[in-house]
Amino acid sequence: MPRQIFQLRISLAGVRPLVWRRALVPGGFTLDRVHRVVQHAMGWRDCHLHSFEIDGQQYGEPDPDGELSLRDELDVRLDAVVGKGSRFHYTYDFGDWWEHDLVVEDVFLADPEERYPDCPDGERACPPEDVGGPAGYQTLLAAWTDPAHAEHRTLRDWAGDRFDPAVFDASRVGTLLRRFC
Repeated sequence: MPRQIFQLRISLAGVRPLVWRRALVPGGFTLDRVHRVVQHAMGWRDCHLHSFEIDGQQYGEPDPDGELSLRDELDVRLDAVVGKGSRFHYTYDFGDWWEHDLVVEDVFLADPEERYPDCPDGERACPPEDVGGPAGYQTLLAAWTDPAHAEHRTLRDWAGDRFDPAVFDASRVGTLLRRFC
């Protein structure tokens, strides 16, 4: 049977301008692999805990202390819990609390000439890790382009020379996805 590909639109909630990605993911991927797709597509470094919420059920890495009620993401395939038109959520970094809205835009048969997963489209750079969530990122953006801002130099130095909030390279992300997911 040909593989089904899920076209996901991943949007980072709570930030303006919008940071988003379109990812093409095999439906047979387990949620732990979808987690890796979101990490690489968005530009996160997988330094923090995460979870999915799908139809009121939480999925992630099981908590050995049993404090979090999560179903094991290793045991659940994407195509078993969502379909075309489904909406679900992914939260990354329970301190900064980055919420991602995911929508299954389409489901189609894999093109035998293509390699998956892929990220054909998106806009803007992902916020830097540990910037302080959406509020911290908005402060960074305000300071970024305003040399008169009290934190302009400090935040530019902290974010580094390679960070540019407007830049997103879909072909680079596609290569990372195929290599690491």
